[in-house]
Amino acid sequence: VQLQASGGGLVQAGGSLRLSCAASGRTFSSYAMGWFRQAPGKERQFVGYINSSGRSTYYADSVKGRFTISRDNTRNTVYLQMNNLKPEDTAVYYCAANQLARTTEGAYRYWGQGTLVTVSS
Repeated sequence: VQLQASGGGLVQAGGSLRLSCAASGRTFSSYAMGWFRQAPGKERQFVGYINSSGRSTYYADSVKGRFTISRDNTRNTVYLQMNNLKPEDTAVYYCAANQLARTTEGAYRYWGQGTLVTVSS
């Protein structure tokens, strides 16, 4: 599975962005998809995941209530809708695919290249 993340950019605090992650291959619907982020000088951290069917999602406490993950298996794409963005959300955001939904980055086999989100105060 090859993943291509897009949609990053510069936004003011309180604004919104939607990231997309397009996957190649015909087995996208069998993979859980995770989103992670890495802020400058910090380790990569879990943001949230969605299971293969799209019926189940889970989020880190830091983004719960502000971020929403969805997927369209007909388009081989997963989305990360980010609302009420804060300066501390500034990071490179990565999508990842795995057979099972997990919160740890080591569990994910396939990774996208990352897209930068910058939130100004």
